[in-house]
Amino acid sequence: MFRIVLKLLVALTVVSSGSAAFAQQAPAASQPAPVASQPPVQSLQPTAQIAAPAASAPQAAPGGASIVDAPAENTAKPLKATSVTMREFSPWSMFLSADVVVKAVMIGLAFASLVTWTIFIAKLIELSIAQGKMRCVLKKIAPSRSLAEAQMALGDKNSVLSSLLNAAMREARLSAGISSDSGIKERAASSFAEIVRAEARRIRIGMSILATIGATSPFVGLFGTVWGIMNSFIGISKAQTTNLAVVAPGIAEALLATAIGLVAAIPAVIIYNHFARVTKSYLELVNRASGAAARLLSRDLDRTHGGALSRAAE
Repeated sequence: MFRIVLKLLVALTVVSSGSAAFAQQAPAASQPAPVASQPPVQSLQPTAQIAAPAASAPQAAPGGASIVDAPAENTAKPLKATSVTMREFSPWSMFLSADVVVKAVMIGLAFASLVTWTIFIAKLIELSIAQGKMRCVLKKIAPSRSLAEAQMALGDKNSVLSSLLNAAMREARLSAGISSDSGIKERAASSFAEIVRAEARRIRIGMSILATIGATSPFVGLFGTVWGIMNSFIGISKAQTTNLAVVAPGIAEALLATAIGLVAAIPAVIIYNHFARVTKSYLELVNRASGAAARLLSRDLDRTHGGALSRAAE
């Protein structure tokens, strides 16, 4: 009996000591581990602290300017570069940067254009004066009945009609004593034709230059274009790039030669066609003057032979 009671006491002691040990270990196991949760929080704090100043306060750049002002300076520089590029592609800058041969072509075409406009002004004044003078002298000799009266009506004015009248009177004087009126008229008509051809050659001075400029200027400009494009391809091969910024300047300079050639050729052709029409109308007036001189000569011949016949009849 005593042994049984002793065993029960020992068992109760063991059970009570085990429950006490379990009660002490349970609170320790239920608390979270501080080492596993705190290090990530501490590791994130430096990153937030470093990023916060960068996002909140701009850093100062050298010279007192802030980083916020830097993009404005960068955006202004490309605008300046663009304006320089536009100035470089002006006709004058392209001429200065062109090859020597292309420059020579452009200068020659510009000189041809200057010659064209000079001829235009000179011929416009010359033809206007010549047409006005011819119409005036034709009106003056219209009522004349003989070569002498026509010369008196003209006076000392030097004109084509004066030359025609002088040629008619000279032929009549040289043919004195010849009874063949047809021979006198034929010889006078030959003199009139020479005077008309000489006047036509005189009034057409400069027309051949206009025709030459109008016909050859496009081809001269095309030669400058071909030469410039050839130099552009040589530059491309040396630069070993097909970038448009490398190709465009040379091609633009080459095409400028063709443009100047057209500027010289088109006005030359238009002016030539205009003066061809005006010259034709002037030469018609000269032919009218030749016909008037021939009619006056025929009247004088008929009057002379009529007087001779009347005297012979008496």
